[in-house]
Amino acid sequence: MSRTSRLPSSLLRAAACTGIAALTLTACGSGSGSGSASTGSGEVKVGLITKTDTNPFFVKMKEGAEKSAKAEGVKLLTAAGKFDGDNAGQVTAIENMVAAGVKGILITPSDSKAIVPAIEKAKAKGVLVIALDTPTEPQSAVDALFATDNLKAGELIGEYAKAAMKGKTAKIAALDLAPGVSVGVQRHNGFLKGFGATDKDVACAQDTGGDQSKGQTAMENCLQKEPGINVVYTINEPAALGAYTALKAKGREKDVLIVSVDGGCTGTKAVKDGKIAATSQQYPLKMAAEGVKAVVTYAKDGKKASGYTDTGVTLITDKAQDGVASKDTAYGLDNCWG
Repeated sequence: MSRTSRLPSSLLRAAACTGIAALTLTACGSGSGSGSASTGSGEVKVGLITKTDTNPFFVKMKEGAEKSAKAEGVKLLTAAGKFDGDNAGQVTAIENMVAAGVKGILITPSDSKAIVPAIEKAKAKGVLVIALDTPTEPQSAVDALFATDNLKAGELIGEYAKAAMKGKTAKIAALDLAPGVSVGVQRHNGFLKGFGATDKDVACAQDTGGDQSKGQTAMENCLQKEPGINVVYTINEPAALGAYTALKAKGREKDVLIVSVDGGCTGTKAVKDGKIAATSQQYPLKMAAEGVKAVVTYAKDGKKASGYTDTGVTLITDKAQDGVASKDTAYGLDNCWG
């Protein structure tokens, strides 16, 4: 997912190991390794590079990687872009991690295409590279992908929105991510597929970068363009909460259906509170944990993970619709990652 919301101080402290800039590598956890996995110091090193270090999704992803690294007895190096879309920062982080002797790198690409040359250089030096959450373009540029089926995540909320409208004419606003990011394209297209619509049916489309304040601005712009909007697709829950703020300011929060993707604790609570009608929940901790284990397997016996591993997605809502499988917010809060 692409995600750029800010965290409260308590979560920022939890993210401390990630480092403020992609140029900085931080080591978390330690252990010893053997065989081809060993560096000069005898340690197995695993790298994790996220889009940012301030979004709850990536904080949880890092938490999953740290726990797995500790359990496996390996050292985790982490880095992040300065902002969502910071490809240059991620390239530098890859170069630094390769120089530091990592056996594998887990990465959530900020730019699915632009990051590929740096990934190819790392692989050429024997580093296993696994994409988390966001596939590269082409997907085969990495050895493996552990991620939500983002097309399916979009389809679920599209099907839900269609059912919830109960035959009423929809005027759709799409609060998207940014050009060039595969996860945003997949969720957008999935929503339209699930709703049975096309881009021609979208009354207003705006990019938000997955940011709450930009989501609010985008919603304000869409309401100016088409005041009758009654369905809002959002790339993630920060953008959804921004849209809700804009709608509430216009007194429209109760008659506009907002759907989203993420399933974080804040977003799931927003579903419970009626701010978001439904969200597709994904599982970043699982992505990272499985990624670390795959690198450890490679370090031990040279076996590379390959292909795509679906880490699951669940529609969360307290207003279930006939024909659309879902779980309630009690389940969502038990399984959320914020």
